[in-house]
Amino acid sequence: MRNRRLVVSAALLAAGAGLIPGIAQAAPGAPAGPAGQGVAASTPAPAPVSGAAGPDAARKSGGRTFSSPAERTVVTSRSGAQTGGNARTKGTQGAQQGAQGTQDWSTSIYLNARTEGTRSIVLQSHIFDYDAPALDVVVAWGDGTTDTYSLPAGGISDMRDLTHKYAVLGTYDVKVTAKDTVNGTEAVNQLRFATMGAEFTAHEPTRLLDTRAGIGAAKAKVGPRSSVALKVAGAAKVPAGATGVALNVTVTNTTGAGHISVQSTKADAEAAVTSNVNFAAGQTVPNLVIDAIGEDGYVHLFNAGWEPVDLIADVTGYFAPAAANGWGALAPTRVVDTREGLGTAKGQVPGQGSFGVEIAGRGGVPKTATAVAVNLTAANPRSAGHLTAYPSGKAAPTTSNVNFAAGQTVANSAVVPIGPDGRINVRNGGWDPADVVVDVVGYYTPESRSALVAYGIPYRLLDTRKDSWGGRKAGPLKARTHYPMQFEGDTTKPDVDGWVLNTTVTNTRGDGFLSVTPDPNFWSDYVNGNAVTPPRPVSSALNWTKGATVANIAQTPGGKGGMIDFWNQGWEDTDLLVDLLAVYKTD
Repeated sequence: MRNRRLVVSAALLAAGAGLIPGIAQAAPGAPAGPAGQGVAASTPAPAPVSGAAGPDAARKSGGRTFSSPAERTVVTSRSGAQTGGNARTKGTQGAQQGAQGTQDWSTSIYLNARTEGTRSIVLQSHIFDYDAPALDVVVAWGDGTTDTYSLPAGGISDMRDLTHKYAVLGTYDVKVTAKDTVNGTEAVNQLRFATMGAEFTAHEPTRLLDTRAGIGAAKAKVGPRSSVALKVAGAAKVPAGATGVALNVTVTNTTGAGHISVQSTKADAEAAVTSNVNFAAGQTVPNLVIDAIGEDGYVHLFNAGWEPVDLIADVTGYFAPAAANGWGALAPTRVVDTREGLGTAKGQVPGQGSFGVEIAGRGGVPKTATAVAVNLTAANPRSAGHLTAYPSGKAAPTTSNVNFAAGQTVANSAVVPIGPDGRINVRNGGWDPADVVVDVVGYYTPESRSALVAYGIPYRLLDTRKDSWGGRKAGPLKARTHYPMQFEGDTTKPDVDGWVLNTTVTNTRGDGFLSVTPDPNFWSDYVNGNAVTPPRPVSSALNWTKGATVANIAQTPGGKGGMIDFWNQGWEDTDLLVDLLAVYKTD
């Protein structure tokens, strides 16, 4: 793995506990967490996101630690007798035993491991014995490979870091053995380690939570400033070992403005400084969430508003530390537009009607893809309704991906399993016709080894309402302009294959839509004044109307230099917030 660190991650992880100091909880009804640090600009000129990572950056960026204390060391003699390590260790302990007599020689091993990258382990092995002969040490990584080293005779207190990269994601039993060939004994300690990266398995759209019907939680609205715990890993054929989830979260029956935060723990959800879904009174609003599952198998949904709401959550896939389907990044590509007859018949989709579209083998999606990430947009609907995307060959599920009101143009991201014939279906669940637009932004395939690294706690990268740490003053994103943001150091080989970002617009002064696309320039091109203006995209990451606060997830690669553009495609200025949820990495 290269030593160059992720620029964005470094800036945000330098502060303790992975949070930036000075972030306050937003008032209900506004996007959560206006950050005192981030990138803000009132002109298209970019600002770098930079900083230095702390020594525990891997842990703070979604990594995990594993340990096995010295007390778990098992010492075996030639006779086969076993005993715990620390109970028989000499040295300071032996001096304190006095009249109790001298204990036999024993070696103790303390193990501590942390994740690094998607497939690597950093194992800290501490072997100590105050009266030992030479020791031969064998580290078995659990994948059939070993490393060995020797320790000289005498008082031993050896601590060292050992790094190993696994060829395949998974859970491994790592064992360290210290052999004393003179006395015929060996000391052993081991721990179970799971790689940080997780690959994707598509899941038929399935409702896990509906507080209106008592599915997944009590049949009752979620109260103001309250949370609901949702079992994900181990539910609805999602395996107990799943570490991440693609979940469509919908808020409905709203009587006031507010927002919903989704986190892997209750404490993080209730203290969240970011939001996943924003809503106003009377709205039904969905948003796709791709994030970590708590170690207990739950995610927690927090109603940060002051009025009760109903919550719905539909799973469409999960991530686990095992070989499955890796991410394939694409620049947004339009594959369906019923207004033009692209990808399907020209003309609005009738109420309760559906159509199929070939996805595998089109728009950069390989034929081996098992699921596709799309941005699904409803336009010009004649009455309220919803859209549902689902795999071909299956009956339309009762879940929804996009909810809309009459005349509203609204988008939402979705992860959709691909049917055996390489197609997906889209259904208009309303009673009247509506136009449908589908933009492909990525896919999952067994041919890719790009795995998800979920951060656990979202990090705010941009809030144009606040002054930035880089000295730029607060100011909205100007109309018809793009804002280029540097996500990695100036490089032709980015570490990150894809970025999972939650984007939110607020203080909208007119109708418009947001596009999120890779930038073709290097950061140095902007610094030196040599940057070319990127072509204006036609795809949308989210759509808004005047006065609305709207959020949607955006999955995108960085450009060749690790840069991403945020386009205000409206004719009026708007404020923009960007939160980092996860990344896809190969190494």
